[in-house]
Amino acid sequence: MKARVKTFTAVAVSLLSACSTQPAQRQNTAAVEATAKPAPQQAKPAENYDAAANPPLTTTKDGKTLNLVRIMDGGICKNESQGASGSFLVYADPQDLERIKRDKPKEIFKDFEAKIQHLASEALEEAIGQTNLAVDPFSLGDDVAQEKLAAQLTKNFLNAASGPVAAFDQETTLTIDVTPFPPSLMFYQKGCDAKRFEP
Repeated sequence: MKARVKTFTAVAVSLLSACSTQPAQRQNTAAVEATAKPAPQQAKPAENYDAAANPPLTTTKDGKTLNLVRIMDGGICKNESQGASGSFLVYADPQDLERIKRDKPKEIFKDFEAKIQHLASEALEEAIGQTNLAVDPFSLGDDVAQEKLAAQLTKNFLNAASGPVAAFDQETTLTIDVTPFPPSLMFYQKGCDAKRFEP
């Protein structure tokens, strides 16, 4: 029996509706050491940051600098044994935010937030389905295994999210990027309790 419960909740950082041009500050959370590179042609995370402490406050996409505007927590159980959870970073173009704030009613940002949470949730479900969460008997240790899983999930998430993010950008005229924060990723290999992801 599959336990496919997935949720995404926004951590109170800086809401899109606030339209702040200042990068959001990240709340302190426990983090697991891991690093991963984004898939080709995705937004490139900022270099030279302390991955264990804070996510990068900016990223670049298509020559634009995007600011961190939100951190979402999400998770999914692939089955009763396996699953993953972590933090997912939402970046947006501050110039787009200001333009939309001038031209559209403020309520539009609630719609944007719902769409972003939905696409991230769907991308995570697809990424978890494509990620081999089985324990690697040849791993050189827990840290190495964690890094490999984080890299694999991050790549799969970015691939799954690329189409929906591009469609969102075109539909809303707001340039965004959504990416996992690898140090926050936690993997469940011997029991995934779907209740932990219920809102």
